[in-house]
Amino acid sequence: MDMSGEYRISAPRQVVWDALNDPEVLKQAIAGCEELERNEDGGFSAKVRAKVGPVSARFAGKVSIVDPDPPNGYRIEGEGTGGAAGFAKGGANVALAEDSGDTVLTYEANASVGGKLAQIGSRLIDGTAKKMADDFFAKFSEIVAERASAAAPVADEAPSLVEQAGDAAEEALDKAKEAVEDAAEVVAEKVEEVTESVAEAAEETVDAAATASKGVPQWMWFAGAAVVVVALILVLT
Repeated sequence: MDMSGEYRISAPRQVVWDALNDPEVLKQAIAGCEELERNEDGGFSAKVRAKVGPVSARFAGKVSIVDPDPPNGYRIEGEGTGGAAGFAKGGANVALAEDSGDTVLTYEANASVGGKLAQIGSRLIDGTAKKMADDFFAKFSEIVAERASAAAPVADEAPSLVEQAGDAAEEALDKAKEAVEDAAEVVAEKVEEVTESVAEAAEETVDAAATASKGVPQWMWFAGAAVVVVALILVLT
């Protein structure tokens, strides 16, 4: 039997691809799935309870991923057995295409059955298989769309967070500039105070020297004044 279908999923293609390889998402999407685990080879092992017409059984099977082409799609091949109920095997090509922000998922599948399942009749089997495939992809699309919708607000907030970080950085820079300006003013005031103190001290020294120079040879008075001036220059520089 052959099946095909197409679904539009309200999510980016990469998100859909990731979901196709997420055991938890696949388990939720498969009706009657009891267990689903990833194998070491990248495929999956599953246990599913299903009913096809009058036959109800618990199937155990493995699915392998063939020719993966992320995020464009892949081919899956697998088989399962349900004990006395029989067995089923087949494969499917799954393709993902971007379309205006959504993802269009298309699949083409083929399968064959044996044992009691083969005795039910092809029409019933085909109808059941088609319904199971449609139910799976419909549920899968719903889960992925919900996840993408929940993640959208976080992505929308990212530019706002960046803008807030930029504003905070600018504010911190302004405060740092103000602190530097304040420090510069304080230093300037201290330098002015020291300069005034040195000038006053120098003036007092000159006056004292002038007083003491009475009776002292004029050349000695000039020499002393020169020493004071040099000392003042050294202090100021």
